[in-house]
Amino acid sequence: MKKLNVGLVGAGFMGKAHSIGYSDMPKYFWPAPAVPVLKTICDIVPEIAADAKERFGFEKCCTDWRDIVNDPEIDVVSICTPNNIHAEIAIAALNAGKHVLCEKPIASTLEDAKAMAEAAKKAAQKGIIAMNAYQYRRVPAIDLAKKFIDEGSIGKILNVRCTYLQSWSADPASPLSWRFQKDIAGAGTLGDIASHVIDIAQYLAGDIEAVTGMMQTYITERPVQEGGTDLLGTVKLGADAKRKAVDVDDEDSFLVKFKNGAVGSIEATRNAWGRNNFITVELHGTLGSLYFNYERLNELQVCLAGDPDDRRGFKTIYTGPAHFHGEVTWNIPGMNIGYGELKSIESYEFIKAVVEGKQPSTSFAEGYRVERVCDAVKRSAETGRWVTVND
Repeated sequence: MKKLNVGLVGAGFMGKAHSIGYSDMPKYFWPAPAVPVLKTICDIVPEIAADAKERFGFEKCCTDWRDIVNDPEIDVVSICTPNNIHAEIAIAALNAGKHVLCEKPIASTLEDAKAMAEAAKKAAQKGIIAMNAYQYRRVPAIDLAKKFIDEGSIGKILNVRCTYLQSWSADPASPLSWRFQKDIAGAGTLGDIASHVIDIAQYLAGDIEAVTGMMQTYITERPVQEGGTDLLGTVKLGADAKRKAVDVDDEDSFLVKFKNGAVGSIEATRNAWGRNNFITVELHGTLGSLYFNYERLNELQVCLAGDPDDRRGFKTIYTGPAHFHGEVTWNIPGMNIGYGELKSIESYEFIKAVVEGKQPSTSFAEGYRVERVCDAVKRSAETGRWVTVND
């Protein structure tokens, strides 16, 4: 069976997720399209790189991502770094003939996102694959919703409502990691989590044409995190810690118009006490409605207008063997999958694309389009007007 050597850049939270995805993928998808070999992991902090090598099962570690990109043994490069260096690493890797899986958002600036999409388009002519890691659209229940829509089961889509609500940064004592610094992240909540539901909305309902909305910052300074990996609010720093200004958004709310005539709204915040990873998608069509909540990610709620009046309402479908990727996960609906399985599905889609030479649905071009929607939201928040998404 074909093997593909993996070089992974960034040994934090997402580095862990990618490592699990690559390791577990063949255990689910057997025979696998190819077997990922965890070759080299990179982190700029030597101790973190060495620890990650042992923890995640890589053969080698390094502190300079160029050692991975320039290594002739490496076939694929996973980018799990802060947003501002996605472009430099991805473009170098593509130019070196490596297949690339890059975390979202695709980049910290619109210009970098465009450059990455152009580099991927050029590399595709040589059979090189570039994929943006929007794993939430690969939830089997979301794929099932897509199937209902494509089959016409809910008719013409009229309205789409999406939320992504979290609480991990609602505490002012949560440290100022790179996610709260514009020069590194590019944006706050908008790029970090709103991008996910923008991607899902466009996957299900088509391209967004125009937006109008607002962006808010509630916590204007935070204690500075000294070293280590981003722990997503699981640590708190005391009142005596050095503090620094926050220059990114905490909350984004915007109305959207789709090219197909549908309308809707998207709301995202990391300051919603009581909400953990609350991704919701609700679609209303002429023949029915669909509702999904990631905190119950193995369920899709469906209401069909054609049901009799005395029994019409939402019914819950539990995803399992009869649904997308159900044949390779668990045998009984309700046994459920979680975040780790989603990263394995993502790894499968990526490795399959590499072996077959076909660009994935979450290509760099798609990631660039999400970034263009985010850019339109920023411009709308500044002007208070409807803004067209640039094509």
